Amino acid sequence: MSFSSGINSTAATGTRNRTPNSVCSFSGLCVTCIEGCTGLCEVGRSAIRGREVIYPKPYGKITTASQKDYPIDLSHFNILGTAVGAQGVEADSDKATFPAVDVEQAIGGAPASGGDAIKLRLPVIISALGSTQVARDNWEGLAIGAAISGTILTIGENVCAMDPEAEFKDGQVVRSRDMERRVKLYKDWYDGYGTIVVQANVEDTRLGVLEYAIEKLGVDTVEIKWGQGAKDIGGEVKLSSLEDALAMKSRGYIVMPDPEDPEVQRAYRQGAFREFERHSRIGMVDRESFISRVEQLRRAGARHIFLKTGAYRPADLARALKYASDARIDLVTVDGAGGGTGMSPWRMMNEWGIPTVYLEALVVEYMDRLSEKGAYLPDIAIGGGFALEDQVFKGLALGAPYVKAIGMSRAPITAVMVGKTISGLARDGKLPSDLAGYGGDVEQIFASAHLLRKKYGEAFENIPASAVALFTYFDRLSYGLRQFMCGARKFALKYIARDDLVALTEEASRLTGIPYVTELDREEAYNILEGEESRRMAGVA
Repeated sequence: MSFSSGINSTAATGTRNRTPNSVCSFSGLCVTCIEGCTGLCEVGRSAIRGREVIYPKPYGKITTASQKDYPIDLSHFNILGTAVGAQGVEADSDKATFPAVDVEQAIGGAPASGGDAIKLRLPVIISALGSTQVARDNWEGLAIGAAISGTILTIGENVCAMDPEAEFKDGQVVRSRDMERRVKLYKDWYDGYGTIVVQANVEDTRLGVLEYAIEKLGVDTVEIKWGQGAKDIGGEVKLSSLEDALAMKSRGYIVMPDPEDPEVQRAYRQGAFREFERHSRIGMVDRESFISRVEQLRRAGARHIFLKTGAYRPADLARALKYASDARIDLVTVDGAGGGTGMSPWRMMNEWGIPTVYLEALVVEYMDRLSEKGAYLPDIAIGGGFALEDQVFKGLALGAPYVKAIGMSRAPITAVMVGKTISGLARDGKLPSDLAGYGGDVEQIFASAHLLRKKYGEAFENIPASAVALFTYFDRLSYGLRQFMCGARKFALKYIARDDLVALTEEASRLTGIPYVTELDREEAYNILEGEESRRMAGVA
């Protein structure tokens, strides 16, 4: 295992070592750095392009995530099964089958929302995807795919301000065609499961984005953003034109280099650099302001209120959970370091913040304290590197009973981008050989498309292939999750518990409180060996 900081070459920034088999472990430099090298590595390329090399590339066409091998991650735990009993169905071999497993979930239902929970067909939330180009270019597949899958989709920060056609009056947004489009694409296919969420950062709050979404677009679920797991600064994007950079500065954003500086304009026109950076401000959190903001949003008509926080220091996690409890909001999404994003500083993604497993261990510890005090407990979603069904199960079990959903971003975008690419290749008759054998149209290529055809009939023709791909990916997650749950004899999500996991290392056990593999069930095993019948899993229905 290696978790050093010596990453000096990576596909994310297009850098490499001249001697890849002989690299200094702590700096990442080639063991022999030789004069005459053209600057292949991170340091060398930074000597030429400077701050540009901080960010992954090509911007707008990729998502990225940490390359760091953290000391403890979800692979350090295994999911347990049992040969005894069943929870959620009758302990009968003809009834306790994996198709009988229920993976629907309910989120929220706080008293302030009238006890009306958000139903999900799968315990997954697509976390905030905002003004980055990769989110905008793939929104049709994300929105329609999420809606037909019955999951939550979050519209992230800065969308209104980045909309070149947005209209403002007295510093408040009064119309954004891009926001309208994003909301409408989801709502047009909404069928009672999931919801569309609009998120706000500092600039969005100043522009009145949430009030606009509630009052003009009929959005009933909003999210206050404190941060995310990929970075500890505000959101940023790249701007390819001077006009866009000037527009963003006029709307109150930090733009670097300063597009109003004549020398910067001259350098840009000469081609010294080709992109500006637009940065959001960092928030300043305090309890009174948070409580006040929640109350404002409820008065504006918000039915459900979420909070998104990142991989900050433990005291900040405690603040998030306590303030959310005090405000009696529906959901807190806690995003661990190591997850992915459309654009974050590469080194920051690797070297900043508390990784997901560590952060989730703290969530359980702090929620236990709140529970002991009899406090209101918001539902929790955990994010940061989740992609497949075993990770979903582990995330739910590790955080039980508090974690109700898993936050994802990169994996859903991957599914959508693949769907878009494959449908284009099929249209042009250029499918790769390993797929061409299935056929040439959407219903033949995407294995779950027939389920959508059955449900929607002729309207299926209006579902883009990118959305079919997301549905197919989520269908696989649902199917695989049911299999794991059946083996654990847990036939509904509410029965998943921490003792469904075992720690494979003593260090992972110490961190999380999950028993080490040879220590689990020891007393029960001894009782069985002494001839006493176990009662722990006696077929509870």
